[in-house]
Amino acid sequence: MSAPTPLTGLIIAAHGRHYLADVDGRKLQCVTRGKKTNIAVGDVVNLKMTSEDQAVIESIAERQTLLYRSDQYKSKLLAANLTRLFIVVATEPGFADDLISRSLVAAEAAGIDAHLILNKTDVVDSLDKARERLTTYTSLGYPLHEVSARTRPEEAVATLLPLLAGQSSIFIGQSGMGKSSLINLLVPDADIAVREISAALDTGKHTTTFTRLYDLHTPEQKSTIIDSPGFQEFGLYHLSEGMLERAFVEFKPYLGGCKFYNCRHLIEPQCAILTAVAEGKIAKFRHQLYGQLLHESAQTLY
Repeated sequence: MSAPTPLTGLIIAAHGRHYLADVDGRKLQCVTRGKKTNIAVGDVVNLKMTSEDQAVIESIAERQTLLYRSDQYKSKLLAANLTRLFIVVATEPGFADDLISRSLVAAEAAGIDAHLILNKTDVVDSLDKARERLTTYTSLGYPLHEVSARTRPEEAVATLLPLLAGQSSIFIGQSGMGKSSLINLLVPDADIAVREISAALDTGKHTTTFTRLYDLHTPEQKSTIIDSPGFQEFGLYHLSEGMLERAFVEFKPYLGGCKFYNCRHLIEPQCAILTAVAEGKIAKFRHQLYGQLLHESAQTLY
């Protein structure tokens, strides 16, 4: 009797240790062998069928990129094989600069192109203030795209769709920024897909607790978008000192310019980074975050 033909699938949803894979349009419920949970949405996996609609994940294909967050005890995979990350903020409620900066650092460290989306531009009373705060990031070269999912939906789609074409993208952000509204505009059958995925993963009504991937069905180009649950914290305990200094793009012109080759850019004399901070060339809060991340990376226990 010949061995079953191995299947290759794309992980489109994850909930705990349960996964959903797309195999040429066919959805299969998947589990890993043992207690492994090192699978991410966006992973290409090799599968072995165990029943008509179920399979075991045998292996993961080599990843091009991997985005994840971590605290001192464990890490949480967000998505694999991404090419573009969109941080969704809004005029209201207020957004956290700490979360934006951490997301940008994670993207830089993973080699993922990062963009910002300012939603709810119809709230004109808060628009100028939001724009002013975001100049910190646009001045570093991160593109900003302004939309109003509620009042100008067609314009929002026209703005974002070309940026998603041919990309493997993820939308991240705090709860309340309108991220799900944008996803629903870009993927008209997203609600149907969520219900199908929820049923397959047996997550019931807890549809916001899992990450899921949608095919954008753009002509000629393969385009996918991943929606992640809203979160308020983005731990980066897994990034080393060397990774961190290179992930702050504004540090790059000054790296190698310090008096000491092993300078940590915190309190050392004749530090090119500290001089740039003092001269206003590097935002003070961004440098403070760098120091916080260095401290966190030293606390890792896993």
